[in-house]
Amino acid sequence: AVTIADINAVKGEEAIKEITKEFGANRAIFVKTDVTKVDQLESAFKITLNTWKTIDVVINNAGVMNDGQWELEIAINCNAVVRGTLLALQYMGKDKGGKGGVIVNIASILGLQPLPGCPIYVGTKHFVVGFDRSLGTPYHYNRTGVKILTMCPGVTDTPLISEANKYALATLSPDIGQQLAKELGNLPAQPTENVARGMMTLITKGDNGSVWVCEGNEPIYEVNIPDRLTYRKS
Repeated sequence: AVTIADINAVKGEEAIKEITKEFGANRAIFVKTDVTKVDQLESAFKITLNTWKTIDVVINNAGVMNDGQWELEIAINCNAVVRGTLLALQYMGKDKGGKGGVIVNIASILGLQPLPGCPIYVGTKHFVVGFDRSLGTPYHYNRTGVKILTMCPGVTDTPLISEANKYALATLSPDIGQQLAKELGNLPAQPTENVARGMMTLITKGDNGSVWVCEGNEPIYEVNIPDRLTYRKS
C-alpha cells in the first residue's frame, strides 16, 4: 500500500486512480500536502499510520528548480527533506518504538557536480547528499534500524526540467535562463519510468548511506565519493 502526499491534488487523485485500476481498491491514498507546512507534513504521516498501521519506506521526493525564488526552493529542497526525514525516523526508528525501515531522499546528479545556470538548486542538492551520508552512518543505523539512501536522478522528463529556464535567477545574468536550458539540454535525458525502476533496485539492494545515480535511461549505479584527504591538489 502507498500514500502519495503532494501539493497538486489533481495529479495526486489521477495517480490514485491509476494505482487502483492496476492493483485494486484500498491500496493507495492521496493526502494533499504542502511539504513546507509543518502541520501538513506531519498530518500526512499520521494519516498514513492511521490507514496502513505501519510505515516501511519513506521517499522525500518533492523538489523544485527555481533559483528565482530561492527561499522557497531551499524550503522545499532542504528544510522539507530534513523535516520529512526526522518525522520518518520518529515513526520508524527502533529507538522510538518502531521496527526500522528505509528512507530515500532525492538529490540530483547536480548534487555531485557544479552547474553555472542554477547555483542555488545545485547547493540544495549538495545539501541532501551531505545530510544523507551523515545520517547514513553506523552511529545512527545501530540506534534506529533505518537505512538512509540517496537517489541522484539525471535529467528526467518532468516539468521541473522542461520549465527550468523560466525560473532562473535573472539578477545574476540576463541570459542565465538560456544558459541553464543549454546546460540541461546537453545532459542525457530519461523517462520517469527509469527512475522508478532504479528506485526499486536502490531500496532492495542499497547499503545504508549509499548514494546512487540514475541517468540517461541506463541502469542505476552506486557512486564512490572519495575521502577528503585524497582531494589534495599536487
